[in-house]
Amino acid sequence: MEAELKFEREKRSGVVAVGTYLFDAARRLGVEVEAECGRVGECDSCAMRVKEGDEFLSPITERETEHLNARRRKSGERLSCQVKIEQAGEITVMTNKKKEEEKPKDEVQTEEYRKQFEELPLEKKVASLLELEAITLSETFSFVINSPSHIVSKIMDVMAQFGLKLEDDDKKAKRPKEHKAEAKAPTAKTAANSGSAADGKTKRQNKKDDSDSNQE
Repeated sequence: MEAELKFEREKRSGVVAVGTYLFDAARRLGVEVEAECGRVGECDSCAMRVKEGDEFLSPITERETEHLNARRRKSGERLSCQVKIEQAGEITVMTNKKKEEEKPKDEVQTEEYRKQFEELPLEKKVASLLELEAITLSETFSFVINSPSHIVSKIMDVMAQFGLKLEDDDKKAKRPKEHKAEAKAPTAKTAANSGSAADGKTKRQNKKDDSDSNQE
């Protein structure tokens, strides 16, 4: 199922899957959202106001009650890192106006490095990544630099998959505790399927025992 999401201030809209956090949905639609605490619900930098469609979102979490007072919650403000789209529907959001401030020096340097990295040829990109991730593996590092382009491409694919797994694990770790509990709780359907499988296995074993007895 999917929900239609609209960001009024940025004039951006799109369709996102049910189960997506509002923070991630915003990023996918090109809306920049701050996360000073690393999106673990320890601040209010990612807060935004839900104007329409609040009934399609997850209930307010404990973190939200800590960082958003009653007045802000009543106006529809939510912490986007804590709220999940739970049902299909139309949702309209107004992000908070960002303060104009100078970018930190380290952020400027990071952007400059990113630009330089994008201009590098493929083999040098792989070399740079491996140097950062595994400097001690000098033999592997030398092998990659001298490898044909098709091998380099495979290495890039593996690293990309590894990066996606790390990103997924990081997102799961940052979920609100209320949502972690929901994910761990077994559903009635799962329990029923497990019971059915066990019953089927027992019946097959009984039939085998009867067959062995008849042969004797």
